[in-house]
Amino acid sequence: MAVTYIFLIVVALIVLYLYLTRNYKYWQKRGIPCPDGIVPGVGHFWDFLSQKISLSECCRKLYNANQGHSMVGIYNFTSPMLMVRDPNLVKTVLQTKFTSFHENALKIDPELDPLLANNPFFTYGDKWMTGRKRLTYAFSSMRLKILLETVKQVCEKFENFLDRKLNKSGKVEMELKDLFARFTAQVVSSAGFGVDGMCFDDEKERESFYAIGKSFLEPSVMNTLVFTLTFFLPIFGKIFKVRFIPKKTDRFFRSVLTEVIEQRRIDSTPRNDFLQLMVDLERTENQKFDIQILTSHAVSFFVDGYETSSNVLSFVGFQLASHPKVQNKLREEVVSVLEKYDGVITYDTLKEMTYMDQVISESQRTIPALGFMTKICTEECELKGSDGLVCRVQPGTEILIPVHGLQEDPRYWENPQVFDPERFSPENKHNIEKFAFLPFGEGPRICVGMRMALLQIKACLATLLRKYSLELSPKTRVPLKISTSGFLTAAEGGLWAYIRPLEA
Repeated sequence: MAVTYIFLIVVALIVLYLYLTRNYKYWQKRGIPCPDGIVPGVGHFWDFLSQKISLSECCRKLYNANQGHSMVGIYNFTSPMLMVRDPNLVKTVLQTKFTSFHENALKIDPELDPLLANNPFFTYGDKWMTGRKRLTYAFSSMRLKILLETVKQVCEKFENFLDRKLNKSGKVEMELKDLFARFTAQVVSSAGFGVDGMCFDDEKERESFYAIGKSFLEPSVMNTLVFTLTFFLPIFGKIFKVRFIPKKTDRFFRSVLTEVIEQRRIDSTPRNDFLQLMVDLERTENQKFDIQILTSHAVSFFVDGYETSSNVLSFVGFQLASHPKVQNKLREEVVSVLEKYDGVITYDTLKEMTYMDQVISESQRTIPALGFMTKICTEECELKGSDGLVCRVQPGTEILIPVHGLQEDPRYWENPQVFDPERFSPENKHNIEKFAFLPFGEGPRICVGMRMALLQIKACLATLLRKYSLELSPKTRVPLKISTSGFLTAAEGGLWAYIRPLEA
């Protein structure tokens, strides 16, 4: 009897192994290079799933280990995935043959996450075009000037918050991600929802928009599990009813939006926020937008504006604290430009801060918020690499674009490990390989909120640098170790800095 059980177990294991590895000759049969290290059922992502490295680091590792190939076939669990390593192939996927790769690979179950399902990042076809059109309307230059008026009010609260902290001592030690998350959460609550996010009120912190964002967007083991089940193992996510936006948060957003939007529809007093722009668009198009769609757009404003922008700001702050000469040069520009505008932050003021653009771009190059992009092939398409490799990509195949790998490849960047904002100077930026630098994506699906993100980032940095200095704290682990938790890049142990008032 025992022998029979052992035999059955062995047979079951063999059958399971054959099932899990059934697709693992896919790329070899097509003549596409495929790296070793495949784990049955997991493919090439074991290091990520075992929490050894982050997903972005995993993609970068695969990129660096396959020099000399324009494309590499890998396996995402049991599914074939094509990594494109050549900027010309990236251009083909994102722009030239956009219609064949117009869908992002990350999907959302509308039954589990209805508010996130209408985010233009996850939609396609007519739904994507409609959503993008509305957000493009909101983020035009003219309307960004309107939103900036609210951002400026947040800048004042940000400055007052720092002053209160500094009144207790001559300097204050702060974790930069935490500090800038308060700023961006206050921006999205004020400029997005038209309400006070209470992000700089210590007594009301637990009720703040900052606390809401932190609950499901901050790096943690649980949030990483939710992210993995939602985006990489959706079948299990559906079985266990895993939601990216928790029910409590979903109800909160719906309640706030319903109350505010109904008031705006009957109120004739114009406001300087995103919801006002949506109400204005309703009147222009002479139709009421569905309240769930409007809530979805506002949640998109929140998710994109809160987490990604605070992530970028925290690493810019880290670079400035680590490179005092760069910080001083940027401060000189900020002070000089502000003097021309009587100390007032305006749309034109920020536009003139070109060295700030260089610093932000170089920070995004060295430490991208998200080190990879994924697309899905929707119709058969032939890709030809510069090394002669040819692949006829079939519908349903995932395409992996290794952003971090491209942005530190010495073929496209001289001394890529060195932080050097001069790469993006007016004299040098024409030398940049466009599709080897992808902080906001490229092509028709380039981040629709890019200009709003840069607006709030630049306003925050201008407010900070004209009055305070940043100095790296010993609490920050250098060189940085990237956290394995979370889907955006985060430093293990945090990014700590001393903030001091400038001498008068």
